[in-house]
Amino acid sequence: MEDSKNRVVEIIRILRKEFPESKTALRFRTPFEILVATILSAQCTDVKVNEITPGLFRNYPSVEDFARADRQEMEEQIRPTGFFRNKTKNIIGASKAIVERYGGVVPDRMEDLLTLPGVARKTANIVLSSAFGKAVGIAVDTHVKRLAGRMGLTRETNPDKIERDLMRIVPRKEWLHFNYMLVNHGRKTCQAKKPNCPECAIRHLCPSARIFFPKSSI
Repeated sequence: MEDSKNRVVEIIRILRKEFPESKTALRFRTPFEILVATILSAQCTDVKVNEITPGLFRNYPSVEDFARADRQEMEEQIRPTGFFRNKTKNIIGASKAIVERYGGVVPDRMEDLLTLPGVARKTANIVLSSAFGKAVGIAVDTHVKRLAGRMGLTRETNPDKIERDLMRIVPRKEWLHFNYMLVNHGRKTCQAKKPNCPECAIRHLCPSARIFFPKSSI
């Protein structure tokens, strides 16, 4: 574990230089808006979500408006994000829960967020870090799952177990930004189908670089 801790500290140091402004690419103004945007981002690109949310938030200006929304109308508006029926059900359900249980205010505690429909730890972590600046855990999305495995930081495939592994070795002061640094690196360099190991700034710290590209080529 000590080796992993040392490696992850060096990985963070390098990625912070590569991506000094690491933060969510989702556009939002309020905790509720980042909650909705994060639910919509499941199996969808942030670019597409950012195309949809301005109109969505104009149509439903408040949490109460979302809670009263017509399901079919919302489904049509968010259809391009995929899985639109389930997302609509979760967004309306979460909105109703926020109105009924929390006075229309998005809660800022992990245990409360996890009671909302459609909210698992990844979504809760993103809301807490982006909207409230709270480091309670590390959001594990597809990028973090892929990169953590390639870097040898975990052998797990379940997001909750991956998060626990990362929380053991990533310094707590870095929890707020670790997800976003890995997301940026995953989009730019360590892509799913063809990682660009020769151009990777952390290839010397990644065991998978020797698999994707033999040492002689990097």
